[in-house]
Amino acid sequence: MNNEKIARLHFITLDDYRTPPARQVLLACQAGIKWVQLRIKEGSRAFILQAAREARGICDHYQARLIINDHPDIALQCGADGVHLGQQDMPVAKARKMAGKLIIGGTANTPAQALDMARQGADYIGAGPFRFTTTKKKLSPILGRKGIEAIRDQLDREGMPQPLIAVGGIRIEDLEELLALRIYGIAVSGTIARAADPLEVTKKLENYFTKLKSDVGNSW
Repeated sequence: MNNEKIARLHFITLDDYRTPPARQVLLACQAGIKWVQLRIKEGSRAFILQAAREARGICDHYQARLIINDHPDIALQCGADGVHLGQQDMPVAKARKMAGKLIIGGTANTPAQALDMARQGADYIGAGPFRFTTTKKKLSPILGRKGIEAIRDQLDREGMPQPLIAVGGIRIEDLEELLALRIYGIAVSGTIARAADPLEVTKKLENYFTKLKSDVGNSW
């Protein structure tokens, strides 16, 4: 897949039912987000499907990509752009047979996991958690700078071109450190969803990527 199809900034919904998933998607898209991952860990399949259909309509209106966490079948049913799979979910290769040309992303916590997902055909790799976060239960070991760097180096050594997206407790002040590791982008959740002004935070994040691309050039 052409990396240009993968956004630099990903928004992941929270399991926070004070703000329904579709409402989170709407607020994120209104703030300028162009890549939304609908992640619902606590809900029935019917609930997730309904939320996915609502999110699809919102993302269509704002011309944003919609990625469904965990469920390739729901991604297909709601017409999503892709699916994101964790280590306990369906293998990437099997999901590819089911989902065809949909974008498939995968979460990795170790270099070996990242390499395995890349070899199976994942279009991008989410590496994390970068630091402790309260937005995800059953958190994998914290990677920090060294862990993210180890995954990036492993993919480079094996000639794997998949974009690397850092995820997990990332704040605006982390961007300079993370992007120095040659990652492709970041995924955030609470940083935007819990912000007093989601639009302001999103603009700051997007402006950072725009400035970096201008400084480094189109090869970045």
